[in-house]
Amino acid sequence: MNTLIRFCNLEVSLLSNNKIFSRCLRRLTLIARFKYAKISGISGKQIGISQNINNMDENDISYKIRGCIFKVYNELGPGLLESVYEAALAYELQEINLRVETQIPIPVIYNKIKLDLGFRADIIVEKKVLIEIKSVENIAEVHHKQVLTYLKLTRIKLGILVNFNSDQISHSIYRKVNGL
Repeated sequence: MNTLIRFCNLEVSLLSNNKIFSRCLRRLTLIARFKYAKISGISGKQIGISQNINNMDENDISYKIRGCIFKVYNELGPGLLESVYEAALAYELQEINLRVETQIPIPVIYNKIKLDLGFRADIIVEKKVLIEIKSVENIAEVHHKQVLTYLKLTRIKLGILVNFNSDQISHSIYRKVNGL
């Protein structure tokens, strides 16, 4: 029996007796939540409420982030756009009561002049950990350097570079430090 689902101006036909149906429906539900969050103006603003997390250090926060990365990867799998993973990860971090900011502008100060160049950090958690999300075939050396530069510009001590377009997510999470 086929089921027709109208979703975000797309019609999706799925077999309701199939395991794929429930997985696709979960994916569609997650994507709908993230699209709603962006439409509602949540992206780029603080989402989530921190509860007694102020005493957590960068390592404690990164442990929780890593768990959320695995959860998102196991639910969505590889091959989607970075923006989907960003929204899903921000949602999961919010669900565990971490303070999350997305698409944060990173100013560059050159010779005492602020340059507005459009650099943006994907996610900053608790103002202590920067997350740079990629969905590429291979992480290049420039991606590692990008995270280190963002850390220096923001004066954040810990960064996480993650590539969701991978067969094994555990091999695609990189910690970068800036004076930690």
